[in-house]
This record gives sequence, structure tokens and C-alpha cells, in this order.
Amino acid sequence: MIAIIDYKAGNAPSVLHAVEHIGFSAKLVKNKEELKGATHIILPGVGSAKATMDSLKEIDILDALAEAVKKNKTPFLGICVGMQILFEYSEEGDVDCLGWLEGRVKKFDFALTRVPQMGWNKVWDDHYYFVNSYYAVPKNASDIWGTADYGIKFCASVKRGNIWGTQFHAEKSGAAGLALLKEFLC
Repeated sequence: MIAIIDYKAGNAPSVLHAVEHIGFSAKLVKNKEELKGATHIILPGVGSAKATMDSLKEIDILDALAEAVKKNKTPFLGICVGMQILFEYSEEGDVDCLGWLEGRVKKFDFALTRVPQMGWNKVWDDHYYFVNSYYAVPKNASDIWGTADYGIKFCASVKRGNIWGTQFHAEKSGAAGLALLKEFLC
């Protein structure tokens, strides 16, 4: 079962639609009981890091999520804020996050570019859809999977073992985004 975490603040229904569109069956999960037995876990994100962490605590899913991903090595994909909270700390809301990857999340500098970044940006050899005012700064360069440029070169995706993350919205990034989702799920 592919579990898409629905924590009230995310865009879980859009991700569910994208996953079903490419031929996979998935389920929106809202608590730790529904997470049991997941073969893959997707944590979509919209909103702030603090609101996301608060919502995940409210639905009491953090321990079950850590057990599935860190202990059992269930493949995990964090999208947008779902990627940002993989790190230790976010300036957005001055909040401690999951800490699965070393590093922090910083706000784009208004002096360098217009914030938030909204629209298409190039990662690898294709374009993906972004909506973000913050970006991850991984401590370990080996965790960076892809970069983009928005006034500065920034981390657009991460990958370490079973943990994947994209700052961009794969579910809204057309064929390139759907191909990435399919790669993660296969």
C-alpha cells in the first residue's frame, strides 16, 4: 500500500490523483494505524514548516513515521515542505524538524530575487513547478540530488538511501514530475 499522509495542511488529494494517474493504487492516511503496512510513504506539503510539524504532532504520527522510514527503511518521498522538514531546523516558524538529514532551511533573500518563487524552474534536464520562499541547506553535499537557480543555486531535491525529497511539486510538474513519482514508486 502506498500511503500519502493527509495532515490537513498538505495537498494530499493532488498527490493521490497524480499517483493514481500513473497507474498505482494509494491511500490517504490520517493516523499511525493507517500507516502500518505501507510499502511507500509520501508526505506532501503546502504551508509552513511549523504548521506541518504541529499538524503531524496533532495526528500523533511522528513516531510511527520514524519507525517506518528510519528503522524499517520504507521508501519515503517528502514534497515541498515535506522535504524541508526532513532537516534539523527551519527558519520558517523557528521550528525543530524531523532531523533525518543534517542541515537547516533558510529563507530566500529578498535582495536577490522575488519571494516566493512561484513557477517553473530547471532541475537536471527538465522543468518542475515550485512554490517556495524557503530552501534547504544540507550539511552533507552527498544528500543533494538536484539543484536549481533562483538568485542563488539552491538544493531542489535530496536523496539518501530510502529517503527522497523534492522542493518542487512533482504532482504539478507535468510529465517530468509524473516520471519522478513513477521512479520513486517502482
